[in-house]
Amino acid sequence: MHLARFPRVKFAHLPTPLEPLPNLTRLLGGPRLWIKRDDCTGLATGGNKTRKLEFLVADALAKGADTLITQGAVQTNHGRQTAAAAARFGLRCIILLEHRVATEDPDYLRNGNVLLDRLFGAELRELAGGGDMNAAMEPVAEEVRRAGGKPYVIPGGGSNEVGALGYVACALELVHQADEAGLRIDHIVHATGSAGTQAGLLAGLRAMHAGIPVLGIGVRAPKERQEATVHALACRVAERLGVKGGVDRAAVVANCDYVGEGYGIPTPAMVEAVQLFARHEGILLDPVYSGKAAAGLVDLCRKGFFGKDENVLFLHTGGAAGLFAYRSTFERASS
Repeated sequence: MHLARFPRVKFAHLPTPLEPLPNLTRLLGGPRLWIKRDDCTGLATGGNKTRKLEFLVADALAKGADTLITQGAVQTNHGRQTAAAAARFGLRCIILLEHRVATEDPDYLRNGNVLLDRLFGAELRELAGGGDMNAAMEPVAEEVRRAGGKPYVIPGGGSNEVGALGYVACALELVHQADEAGLRIDHIVHATGSAGTQAGLLAGLRAMHAGIPVLGIGVRAPKERQEATVHALACRVAERLGVKGGVDRAAVVANCDYVGEGYGIPTPAMVEAVQLFARHEGILLDPVYSGKAAAGLVDLCRKGFFGKDENVLFLHTGGAAGLFAYRSTFERASS
């Protein structure tokens, strides 16, 4: 697999660390837990979208774009990293923020990622929840064109065939690190939402015939819809890579039992998982993605889903800046 044939600008801090989680392993009584620290990718406090943006920004520059347009929930981690990438390359950035979570909490509406978006100079436009956010970007792109600009539209989460290449590259990096360390990885667990991370991993691992199962812990959509979205994108990525046979549908697995009442709405299990990682490993998760994925990981460990002697890798997708938007949630949990 030759990723150098695809345009890429390199600004992520790579490779990210691959570390054991000895305290949580002991606390939960096995399996052996490991973590891939994609919260350490460097850009704007890091996160998984940075890998995707290396390919997306390169594509935008190759097409002569001067404006990046993207969308997400009010506390979008993807928007924050896109704003930072735009600032680094001298591009204008417009982010459509969907009020996907029904709250008037000023911390949620103005702190966390929103504060950082503004610091990076992004133009923020707020929309009501429930609409077609990707479709909503098209009139904005036309507005930029009419003003003489050249827009480049990035889907939510950076999750298309271009952005997902970032996690094809991550699959290569991860397998190389594991081989160097003599580590057999039995499972990869991570948060799955817009689908690009899981699709890229699946396509990359399939291209290498690595044989490592990937379990996405869903943070928004029901299981059938999430798996269908991931599979469709994984197949398009595999086709882009020239992987014969594509990605088997059976390889796409999402557990969506830990969403709770909905996207971005805290759950007691998420709060506990964030506290466990902070207090036992000194690692910060986020309330929307990695926190709910970790809640799933912890619960599955307790239920014996994984073998005691298996090596389970948790892919940390970042997002700790979002903790500041959920201050009241964690204050109540600590009182």
